Amino acid sequence: MTQTSENVTWLTQEAYNQLKAELEYLSGPARTEIAKKIEAAREEGDLRENGGYHAAKEEQGKQELRVRQLTQLLEHAKVGEAPADDGVVEPGMVVTIAFDGDEDDTLTFLMASREYASADIETYSPQSPLGSGVNGKKVGEDAQYELPNGKTATVRILAAKPYSG
Repeated sequence: MTQTSENVTWLTQEAYNQLKAELEYLSGPARTEIAKKIEAAREEGDLRENGGYHAAKEEQGKQELRVRQLTQLLEHAKVGEAPADDGVVEPGMVVTIAFDGDEDDTLTFLMASREYASADIETYSPQSPLGSGVNGKKVGEDAQYELPNGKTATVRILAAKPYSG
């Protein structure tokens, strides 16, 4: 679903529609809701000691940051197709790897933008050390990437299938 090349982010039509709907909600109904919360808290009196007011203002700040992130992302988005089921690791694929040739020590993750991060599956960006190491590799191939301590790790690609949501 996503692949960043310079400032362009590639999205499937489904992903684009999902992010666009989130932006429309945050820009419309959610803004109205938070404005009402702030106004209600303001009516409670002294703002210096008003926890509800400060919480609502913090929520508003986070919401506005997300609106800016989504706006920028969608401005630079190009809609494309989901990746082919050809066993080549690329953004939009669910990838299973084995660490250092140990077939029992595996990790399965979605290679995609952090916009797709969820509790269902771990997400690695194509720009992350692991993501850039496995990107373009085929099932059965080994890939190397740099660890935070500067050492190099080797993994074997066990599977690469298009993400189905």
